[in-house]
Amino acid sequence: MAYVSPSWRGTEQRFDVNLSILFTELPLLERPAAAAAAGFTAVELWWPWTDTPTPPRAALDDLRTALDDAGTRLVGLNFYAGLLPGPDRGALSVPGEESDRFRANVAVAAEFAAATGCTALNALYGNRVPGVDPARQDALALENLSLAARAADEIGALLLIEALNRPESPDYPLVGAASAVEVADRVNEATGLGNAAFLLDLYHLSMNGEDLAGAIDRYAGRTGHVQIADNPGRGAPGTGELPLEELVDRLRKAGYAGWIGLEYKPGDRPSAESFGWRTP
Repeated sequence: MAYVSPSWRGTEQRFDVNLSILFTELPLLERPAAAAAAGFTAVELWWPWTDTPTPPRAALDDLRTALDDAGTRLVGLNFYAGLLPGPDRGALSVPGEESDRFRANVAVAAEFAAATGCTALNALYGNRVPGVDPARQDALALENLSLAARAADEIGALLLIEALNRPESPDYPLVGAASAVEVADRVNEATGLGNAAFLLDLYHLSMNGEDLAGAIDRYAGRTGHVQIADNPGRGAPGTGELPLEELVDRLRKAGYAGWIGLEYKPGDRPSAESFGWRTP
């Protein structure tokens, strides 16, 4: 079972650890075991191989073995998104080589997701490119997102569309909940599959100054995955000013029963020491 926080009220809270922002002081293949030692049985990842959308089979197999050996289930995986962390915020709307790399990654990521039981694949939209017509980027995005949605559907997975925040991602066009949900609607209309859903990240929405309770009330039924971090600072719950316990409880009451990804920075301490908020 997932870790259940005894200090947070409401129904069972299913938390997973994002191994691309937590436990990064360890090599990738050691992180699943570290998450398990901290009490978690579920993890998520940004695309781990930023330099290639098509890593060697051995690299994929090694990561799957590390997940299996640790007893951790992969519950969320990003498609190839360029240099992340770094200057990039996705590749699928960027014409040329980056779009080609995203398309080459779709089948690889879907196959790995199927092999690990992962049923949520996140497709970051990509930054606006100077000198390129935004309408051209949006048309390319819809084409590539439709391709990704079909690949996800073949393995019984959701395609997630995420809104980021303008202060940290000024060139990313999806900087509000409504914009991300609108893109998911377009993909669902284009494919007829209905498997494109909103990735609701409370940290990003708070950085945009959105009404978090209102966003939950409007979009909980469209949400396929949730991520949290406190604000300011993108740290663990309790390090900032967001009422995360209340917001998570509100999500549950609104009908969201999925995973909640811990996508926060541990601060100046080992990641294993950043989970004190879970205990009474």
